[in-house]
Amino acid sequence: MQQTEWSPPSLGIAACGIAGLILAISVVTVVTDPPGRLLAGVAGVGLLAFATMSWRARPKLAIVGDGLVFRRWTGTRHLQRDDIRRIRITEFRRLARKQRLLEIDTVDDRLLVFTRWDLGTDPLDVLDALTEAGYTRGPAG
Repeated sequence: MQQTEWSPPSLGIAACGIAGLILAISVVTVVTDPPGRLLAGVAGVGLLAFATMSWRARPKLAIVGDGLVFRRWTGTRHLQRDDIRRIRITEFRRLARKQRLLEIDTVDDRLLVFTRWDLGTDPLDVLDALTEAGYTRGPAG
């Protein structure tokens, strides 16, 4: 049986949280110049917020009995099979690496884009699982 839910890796989220905590502590204890304090403080708070919100949005995408469920930082949304127009992979080169994105196009003209970070695995593997579960790739274009 294939995997039916995908989310960012727990270890990666924990590493972001720990790095944010280290930066926040260093702002108070180590950094003495005001610009450095400001930069480290903003980075620390940003990493802590990112880790918290990434943990809150788990699982990012899941196959349920009657459709797909995806979570965002602001809440959860359920997509019925009829709400999905197209599911596809987009590939492009960036910084000498091939990047893949899983795109889900809905009938209400929303485009949901999931990266490898969002899914915790290669988006191509997720597309294979969605295809096996009966979600068609849809027309190209």
